Amino acid sequence: MSKKATMKKLSNYEISSFCRQLALLIKAGISPAEGITILILDSHDKSAKSLLESISQVLMSGEKFHVALKMSGVFPDYMIHMVTIGEESGTLDTVMESLADYYEREEAISSSIKSAISYPLIMVFMMLVVVLVLIIKVLPIFEQVFAQLGTNMSGFSQSLLNIGNLLNKYSFVLIIILAIVAGLFIFFSLTVKGKEMFKKFLGKFRTTRKLIQELESARFASGMVLTLSSGMDTYEGLSLVNKLVETNEMREKIDVCRNLLIDGDSFPEALEKSNIFTSFYSQMISVGFKAGSMDTAMKQIAQRFEKETERKIYSLISILEPTLVIILSVIVGMILLSVILPLMGIMSTIG
Repeated sequence: MSKKATMKKLSNYEISSFCRQLALLIKAGISPAEGITILILDSHDKSAKSLLESISQVLMSGEKFHVALKMSGVFPDYMIHMVTIGEESGTLDTVMESLADYYEREEAISSSIKSAISYPLIMVFMMLVVVLVLIIKVLPIFEQVFAQLGTNMSGFSQSLLNIGNLLNKYSFVLIIILAIVAGLFIFFSLTVKGKEMFKKFLGKFRTTRKLIQELESARFASGMVLTLSSGMDTYEGLSLVNKLVETNEMREKIDVCRNLLIDGDSFPEALEKSNIFTSFYSQMISVGFKAGSMDTAMKQIAQRFEKETERKIYSLISILEPTLVIILSVIVGMILLSVILPLMGIMSTIG
């Protein structure tokens, strides 16, 4: 667990590791209190040890495991609610294992999204740096060459040179602009509100909108795996999963699905009518529903969505990579040709 575990919510990876370790211990017949003590002895991170000790103190005072987790203030409400159900139903080991799987999938989804966003942004930043270096440092050298030959640069290159001279003169403005860009990057990638705004922006494009919808379907399926494997009924499970999804569109679909269940539809029928899943996936759930293994069917769907979205994300990156390189090459080529071609013309005239 991270060194700032006591200061902020744990990451998906940290929660997954914690749940996985405790699931193994509980399955071996060890109580949560004893399990936490073992983890304390095994931990070498001061902050993680401090967190585990605070949980252990609450458990030693006679409180239940879910209360200790809630009092620590670093675990999500959804996890605490599921642990409560696990304790009450006597299936805490199964719940902890399911939680570990769920947060592992969430970490995989988050990592895929980060890589899909980070790489193009880094490429765009590098493009800006290359272009700025050409305008500010390289073009003035060509200007001196043209001056020595007794002529001036052409219109396009002269305009770029004027921009470069302006940026050189008011470099503090450039620094402020770069600082604003960096601030926006941090806002859109690290803050909750920023992420929501960025997702709304991506939702305006057909390709990314479809990808976001599939990511939400994967998140829905993962959440339902956890609720179903814990013995929860589908209606209550939908209520919990509604808090996990991140888009209003999926929340509305879940509300429609719940209403259809109230009206008497079966769970597979409600899923298909509410457009949460396609007919193919709804049929898989129907088979699982009849066989009494809906959690297994839902797990297979979650894994399919995860693999499919990961494939699409990396496919998108593979398209963006050469596209951005081509754009950079064209921009750099235009800048250099705008000064080299006139210079070659002058040199041929002199020759």
